[in-house]
Amino acid sequence: MLNKKFIEFLFEAAHIQRWNDHIRPNGFTELDKQAHKMMILYIIAKYEEQDHNAEINWRVLIEGGIFEFMHRIILTDIKPPIYHELMRVHGRKLNAWIYEQLSRRVPDMDEVFFAKLKRWFDHPEEYRLEKKLLRAAHYLATQWEFGIIYHFNQGIYGVEETKAAIESEIEDHYDLAGVQKLSLKGKTSKFIDLVGQLRFQKRWAQSPRVPETSVMGHVLIVAILGYFCAAKLNASDERVVNDFLCGLFHDLPEVLTRDIISPVKTSVEGLDDLIKDIEKRQVAEKLLPLLPWGWHEEISYFTQNEFTNRVMLEGKPAECSEEELNTKYNVDGHGYKPVDGRMLKGCDHLAAFVEAYLSTECGITSKHLLKGMEDLRKKYKGQTIAGINFGAIYDEFPEFEGLNRSW
Repeated sequence: MLNKKFIEFLFEAAHIQRWNDHIRPNGFTELDKQAHKMMILYIIAKYEEQDHNAEINWRVLIEGGIFEFMHRIILTDIKPPIYHELMRVHGRKLNAWIYEQLSRRVPDMDEVFFAKLKRWFDHPEEYRLEKKLLRAAHYLATQWEFGIIYHFNQGIYGVEETKAAIESEIEDHYDLAGVQKLSLKGKTSKFIDLVGQLRFQKRWAQSPRVPETSVMGHVLIVAILGYFCAAKLNASDERVVNDFLCGLFHDLPEVLTRDIISPVKTSVEGLDDLIKDIEKRQVAEKLLPLLPWGWHEEISYFTQNEFTNRVMLEGKPAECSEEELNTKYNVDGHGYKPVDGRMLKGCDHLAAFVEAYLSTECGITSKHLLKGMEDLRKKYKGQTIAGINFGAIYDEFPEFEGLNRSW
C-alpha cells in the first residue's frame, strides 16, 4: 500500500480548496484542515482521559481519522448541509460508491485496513466515544477556519446561518472535557491558535510549486506514512500510535522558529545542534505552558530527537536499535513508548520528495525542486530502513528530464 498511487492519492487533499464560495485568505485546503483536526483531536482526547477518566482506544482513534480523511478526499468539498442530507437519505449507497472509488484509485489497499474502514462507516454504533471525539475535532477545526473568514464575509447572505450551525454542532459536544476547555478561550485555545499558524508556513518557500503545501499538511502526510510503515512492520498498537503522533508533531517547533532548510542547518559545523537547542528552549518557554503540566513530557518526547529510534526507560528517553524495537520493545502495556525515528525520517524525506515531484508533473519546477529530488533519489537508492524498502518507492516515480541541470 506504500506506493506511488496511494501517496499521490493522499496529496489530492492539497488541491481541495475549502470555503471556495467565500472570501478567504490562502491556507484553507482539505489537507491542512485534516491535519489541524488531528492535532485538536489529540488535545480533546487527552482531556477526556485526564478529566473524565475515559478509556480511549488510541489506535482506533487514529485509524478513524485516516478513514475520514480518505472519505473526504473522494467526496471533495461538499457543503455540510448537502453532505449531511446525502448521508441521511443515501448514506449506505454513498459509502458503497466511495468504497468502489477507493478500490479503483488505491488498488493495492491492505485488505485488513480496508475492512476496518468499511466497518467504521457501516457500523456507526461501534466506538461511539472515538467517533464523537473525531466529530468534535472536525467542528472545532472548522470553527477555527470560520473565525478567520467570518470577518471577510460579514453581510454576505447565509454567513450568519453558517456561524450558528457550527456553534450548534459544537454545543452538541459540550459534554466532552476538551470542548469545555477550548470554549473558555484560555491557554489551550491559544495552543490551537498557535499550531494553526503552521497552515500558513509554506514548504519549499524558495520555489514556486503546485500544489502549494504547508508545514501543517506535511506533518499529516508524514504521520500517515508512519502509520502504514508501522502497520507493515506488525508493530504493537502503542508503537503504531507513537509513530503517528511523532510524525504529526515532529515539526511543531517550527511554529516558533519557522522552517530552517537543511542546507542552512548543515552549512556550518555545530549549527544544527545550536538550532535544536534554540527550538528546545522556545518550546519549553512558549509552547508547553499552554498545555497541562502532565502532558509536557509527552510533547517533548514527540518533538525532540524526533528522528532517533527511542523508548522510555525508567522515565527517560533512551536510544535503541531497530532490532530491539521489533522484538524487545514491540509490546503494549510496559510504558516503553517505542518510536521508529529513523523510519519517520524516511517518511519525512519521502513526503518532501513527492511535494517536489507533484509540482514538476504540473509543469511548475525550479532548480531547487530538481536538486532536492535528485539528492533524495541518490540518498535512498536501494535503501531499506526498519524493513521498509524506501528505495523501491522512489523507483516508482519517473525521473524528470525537463530542464538542463546546470546547478
